[in-house]
Amino acid sequence: MATVETNGAKIYYEVHGDGPAITFAHGRGGNAASWWQQVPLFAESYKTIVFDHRIFGRSQCALEEFDRSLFDSDLMAILDAEGIEQTAIICQSMGGWTGLRAAAFHPERVSCLVLSNTPGGMNIPSVASALAGSRREFAERGVGTAAVADGFPTRHPEAAYLYRQIGSLNINLPEDLSGRSPGGVTPEDMTGYSVPTLMITSEYDQLFTPDLIREVSTHIPGATVIELPTAGHSPYFETPDAFNETVMAFLSEHI
Repeated sequence: MATVETNGAKIYYEVHGDGPAITFAHGRGGNAASWWQQVPLFAESYKTIVFDHRIFGRSQCALEEFDRSLFDSDLMAILDAEGIEQTAIICQSMGGWTGLRAAAFHPERVSCLVLSNTPGGMNIPSVASALAGSRREFAERGVGTAAVADGFPTRHPEAAYLYRQIGSLNINLPEDLSGRSPGGVTPEDMTGYSVPTLMITSEYDQLFTPDLIREVSTHIPGATVIELPTAGHSPYFETPDAFNETVMAFLSEHI
């Protein structure tokens, strides 16, 4: 457990295990604790990094310093502090803004990229529309309900409770971040892109639908798409065995 100061923020992170480095980047409804079903498994084979994005969880950041365009440099600061030259990045939802920027603007530091249920901040009209819709869903239903498949809280009330509790640890997070810098990337930023990239989507993701993810994939050279059944927006949490198996196979091929 450690912190690194960068770009007006103090970023909390943890390093578990040993081996080639991999980094998990959480979504809007979570923080480093979200990866409790991944860290013990992946740390058996990899040096596994988890962190709280600026203003989330245990990371400290004034609201005026919250800027998604700084997400990638925050990650680079963690890697530099740990003397890590290169990492794989596994992202969920908002974490894709970190991962795709890192792969686009610091490709020498990224061995491969997994974008799970995220458009990676691709600045195209369909993504802007989906983001607006996701904000409405979060406001009306709560992140812990909107970010999982319909019926998941009924089938797994204990897991849904845990999901909400993890999100509630983001005590400094304002209800609305929509007015802050959008960050992300443009299709033009993808010129010459060559980082091996896997996009994971889920059958019942209503926030960033499978069709949207496939559209975004056409702007990321070489990206492949896998659709997982049963899950909603958070397969890492809802169907961890399928998620972990998919990610592990991809990592073993590209690290």
